[in-house]
Amino acid sequence: MLPFKKLSEVDYRGARVLLRADLNAPLNHSEEGVRVANDFRIVAALPTIHMLRDGGAVVVLASHLGRPKGREETFSMRPVADRLAELGGFEVQQISEVVGPQVDAALALAQGGDVLLLENTRFHPGETRNDPQLAEDMAKGIDLFVFDAFGSAHRSHASISGVAQHVPSVAGPLVVAEVEAFGTLISDPPRPFTVVLGGAKVSDKLGVIKALLPKVDMMVIGGGMCFTLLSAEGFEIGKSLVEPDLVHEVREILSSADGDRILLPTDITVTERFSEDATPIVVRKNAIESDVMGLDIGPESAKNFAKVIRGSGSVFWNGPMGVFEWESFRAGTEAIGKAFRNHAGYTVVGGGDSVAAISLLRIEDEVSHLSTAGGAGLKLLEGAVLPGLQALERWK
Repeated sequence: MLPFKKLSEVDYRGARVLLRADLNAPLNHSEEGVRVANDFRIVAALPTIHMLRDGGAVVVLASHLGRPKGREETFSMRPVADRLAELGGFEVQQISEVVGPQVDAALALAQGGDVLLLENTRFHPGETRNDPQLAEDMAKGIDLFVFDAFGSAHRSHASISGVAQHVPSVAGPLVVAEVEAFGTLISDPPRPFTVVLGGAKVSDKLGVIKALLPKVDMMVIGGGMCFTLLSAEGFEIGKSLVEPDLVHEVREILSSADGDRILLPTDITVTERFSEDATPIVVRKNAIESDVMGLDIGPESAKNFAKVIRGSGSVFWNGPMGVFEWESFRAGTEAIGKAFRNHAGYTVVGGGDSVAAISLLRIEDEVSHLSTAGGAGLKLLEGAVLPGLQALERWK
């Protein structure tokens, strides 16, 4: 039983609905203009928008985009509005403000089925500090708040947890699917349960490592974060990324009773310089010289990791194995992605880079759940309280 109401449990016919979606899509800037570079999150939001429109609701969309410092037109929602209209097959009225007279006027004239997209919520100084006045202003004229931005649920912002203090609020279908998917991993994952972690910094994943290590059958770690662990084991890592302040803490984890469940790379793909055209060289983990840096796991490690994944009953993957954006250092991440192909178990992939890798391999449909979230999913697995979800509980 979920601790909050779902959109499917309330009557939204003809309502004026504020839908907090996650439309934080990467943008491509060129001489031809600004376009959405990856529409994964926009596509994910469409079913909820269609659901509301089909019920005759006025849909007021709110989302952040990037990390602007104040109002920066580079982060305007205009390209998102264009792509949303193109994908959805409906007109999108993009409003250049988050709150105020322009928003009030547009809402007063809106008819059932109309879609209004507010400007980047982070253009307003009150958004990230969860300003009560901004939250109240966003709720003005709104009958129902639908929170469907799971990727932002771990943030206490005005458009995420603040609005829910002023208007009846429910969880959208995307949030419900995310919570249920991660709930399976938390409560009753099919065994063996494997967690695959990558990405640049171990500090970003330290909480989930500590929380999940006692619960998993195997934790596979690659990416830049693996070098802090290799350093803790006493290996020379050259110029590879490392967080020296965490070496002692990581060493304690590795030497703990559950430490033998961590699987680290046995070989590394290194190079002398951080460049797309740098020459990749495969070395054993005990043979990394002082003048090179690791940018991917090696082929033996990729084979070992993939074997563990294929033999697992459930797998959670967050973070690439290397600099997969560059073809010379993509093999490790690609091997992990291919291990999900035709996987008979329960598989969840979260985090922008991991999702991008799955998309690159065109195996999105072969994953049990492709999450829109990175940090929020990790926080949920850690057992943390997510403000965006907690705020909905008062309306249960």
